[in-house]
Amino acid sequence: MLDRFSELIDEHQDRVYSFAYYLLGSKEEAEDVAQEVLLRLWKNIESVKFEAAGGWLSRVTRNACFDRLRQRRTQNRLFATSLDTPGLDPATQATEDNPESRANSWDVQRHLRQALAEIAEPHRSIVILREIQGLKYIEIAELLEIPINTVKTYLHRARRTLRTQLREVHCYAPST
Repeated sequence: MLDRFSELIDEHQDRVYSFAYYLLGSKEEAEDVAQEVLLRLWKNIESVKFEAAGGWLSRVTRNACFDRLRQRRTQNRLFATSLDTPGLDPATQATEDNPESRANSWDVQRHLRQALAEIAEPHRSIVILREIQGLKYIEIAELLEIPINTVKTYLHRARRTLRTQLREVHCYAPST
């Protein structure tokens, strides 16, 4: 059982954290949610099918994030986007090791996070799951329990909204 749990952790912990981070926009809250989700996995390890663990973890992560967001609204806290995210910072992953490329990567990441924060659900989750997490359309449809064509339509609309926000609201036009 411990081996199975360790294998699932190794395979999915980064995905759980990054999904929580992009939904919540806070490093600390994403860490808390990831820890909470992995603890739930431990408690339910006997009932979670190994081949379905990725979907199960994504659903539990999404629900835990929505619980956090509801708590925020209830407590009237302001949404703050953290920029100090180790492991997700494109500036540290830039292939060119120069200040200009790091600044450009940092700027793109900041604008993208701001634009993502403004997209309504389920569009935001679909963009994160597809573009950041790399899930297939069918996996997203199963995870969110919506038809695959709805996933495709929502993703198209979300991409269009992101382009508009990046261009107009944030005065940022991605290079082609």
